[in-house]
Amino acid sequence: MGGVLVAHQPAYLPWPGYFSRLTDADELVLLDHVQFTERGWQNRNYIRGTPGPLRITVPVRRRFGQRITDTRIADTAWAGRHWRSLVQTYGRAPYWPEHGEALGAVYRTPWTHLADLNAALLRLLLDSFGLPMAMVRTSDLPPAGRQTDMLIDLCRQRGATRLRVGTGALAYLDHRLLADRAITVEVATYSHPPYGSAPGWQPGLSALDLLLHEGPNAASILRAGARTETKDSA
Repeated sequence: MGGVLVAHQPAYLPWPGYFSRLTDADELVLLDHVQFTERGWQNRNYIRGTPGPLRITVPVRRRFGQRITDTRIADTAWAGRHWRSLVQTYGRAPYWPEHGEALGAVYRTPWTHLADLNAALLRLLLDSFGLPMAMVRTSDLPPAGRQTDMLIDLCRQRGATRLRVGTGALAYLDHRLLADRAITVEVATYSHPPYGSAPGWQPGLSALDLLLHEGPNAASILRAGARTETKDSA
């Protein structure tokens, strides 16, 4: 059986479901050659807060039609704000001592481009979850086509015969075209298992919350909430 293609846009501190579909993958393909999406997850996410989740957003310079890889961060003050929020929220979390220093190094780096920041945080989280896989950026070798054609070309590039997607992709995938190329579609879903005893947990928080509260047990929680179902091509 060939490998599995898991292709994501590079998100900022994404939720656990982002990582749950990677637990048996060899690499993560970052779709950074595609268009930046306003009000999406590429530059914002939620951490634990009081009384409810706190949304933190990286400010970016907006230009119509810009690619994610070309999206520049708008100022430098955001990093201090985010770091103070993270320390205030997680400074007493059980596994902050193990991960706080590496996380702080990311926020002290003077990033100019959003995709580079996101890739660094994804690398930190993947390694901390025990998923030390390669990351490939499509801006380095852009695939041909759009939507299904693009994913077929990525499968060709990466030698994959399985395409793992979320439920949102089902609206645009051409399953017949994928079947003609002998590519099996796997639909990945994630249901949040509750964890920890600290107040303020709810579904949808960044995977950083899971890591800092559960440490070495985080990977098993990712696996416990993950489901993968093969989609019939008919």
